[in-house]
Amino acid sequence: MGVAMGDFMRQRSKRQEDNGLGSVLDVLLANARLVLGVTGAAVLAIATLAVKRLIDRATSPRNEGDPKAEQKTLEESWQDLALIKAAPKPPKKQRREDLSEPLLSPARPPAPEPRVCSAPLEPPRVESIPRRCLTLQEQLLSHYSSRLAVPELEASLAPQLARSICSQLQRFLRSKSPELPFGNLFLSGALLDGLGAVAADHIHIMLPVVLDTALWSLIPGEDTVVRNPQYWMIKRTDLEYFPRGCSPWDRFIVGRYLSSNVLNESLHKLLVASINWPAIGSLLGSIIHPVVASQELKLEVKHEQVELSITLFPLVEMEGKVLLAAPPEGLVENLWLESFYKAEVSKVKELDAGDAGARQHCLRILNGICKSHPSLHKLSGSPLTHTILHLSATSTDWAEESLAERFQEVLEELVGYLERGVLPSYFNHKINLFCELLEEEIDEMGFMLYRAIAEPELLLKEQ
Repeated sequence: MGVAMGDFMRQRSKRQEDNGLGSVLDVLLANARLVLGVTGAAVLAIATLAVKRLIDRATSPRNEGDPKAEQKTLEESWQDLALIKAAPKPPKKQRREDLSEPLLSPARPPAPEPRVCSAPLEPPRVESIPRRCLTLQEQLLSHYSSRLAVPELEASLAPQLARSICSQLQRFLRSKSPELPFGNLFLSGALLDGLGAVAADHIHIMLPVVLDTALWSLIPGEDTVVRNPQYWMIKRTDLEYFPRGCSPWDRFIVGRYLSSNVLNESLHKLLVASINWPAIGSLLGSIIHPVVASQELKLEVKHEQVELSITLFPLVEMEGKVLLAAPPEGLVENLWLESFYKAEVSKVKELDAGDAGARQHCLRILNGICKSHPSLHKLSGSPLTHTILHLSATSTDWAEESLAERFQEVLEELVGYLERGVLPSYFNHKINLFCELLEEEIDEMGFMLYRAIAEPELLLKEQ
């Protein structure tokens, strides 16, 4: 009885506090219109409502451990922030010449007495015609054609330079390390595949590492030390029957596993110290130098008409997997990252070819927006591609006339994935493409996209 009474008194005290706060807010809002005017009162009302929600949420008990309650709290926080930012601003006083159309006809002053004026009369002012408000569909198509088009000279010159460097690198590796069975190097990247390039400034060179499948096997990502299904290990097998030295790649083994880190370090030394890049650069009319401080295998190329960054990726294709020598940051050095880029490009183009869709247009627009936006740049690339592939399973109308609708649907899908903190890979649902994002990054991206659902033009204006 005493416990129940205590609870009741606490609840009653809280209601009294809420009623007292409500009374004060009502009196404040009632007088705000007289003091601040209609717009000022609206601003105060919206801000007061948002602050009261935040106070209620802060004083209410937290539902820790309940993912649905935490997801609802996160969504309400984005709504409150959007509510505060959406509060109407009081109109600024505008100069008469800034108005495209007069609001009210001013009263005519009395006619002045005629007098002689030596200065010539000014020509009559012609009122400017108000600009036509473009629809989202028109804005997206305009953005695609004007801002995402890579200049033709750069689009042709950059791959040409990269191919020449690729052939020179291939020739060097075969002469320097003939015992290592590298495959034929080839180019990759958004500039060549047309799914996300906004400038001809970056290309990948893929370096195939050819393994004897009788001597090597793959260890699934779930069984690796990081427990991440996107990373694999390549294990040397049958050392009892085929001892070290039977495979030319045995020199890169660490603890019976082919080390991506050791291979990258060896290639980095070749790029930095062994290749005569000044001679190759003069042959190609360029200046080429390797990036010494980078952990990646990178080359910077400067031509009088284009500047290009080239990244070299050792690549293993085995058991239907495409693995890159791109281990995660940290002490783990034997991991290989599974890449879905080739499958992503193939699937998007296949779907567009089947229904004459605009998925590639939508993807290029979104990639251009995210790459240049400081809060959204980590969404570019695979997360956007996989979101569009997931959406293609439910939204079948991808005609160019529906580009605006599909664009907004992609934003809504992304907000939903960010609320859950999980974006499953289209090709392997065990893989979460958001697993390496920080909670603060997820909140910031979620809030930005939540606002953009109501006003998608915001993303285009900030370009």
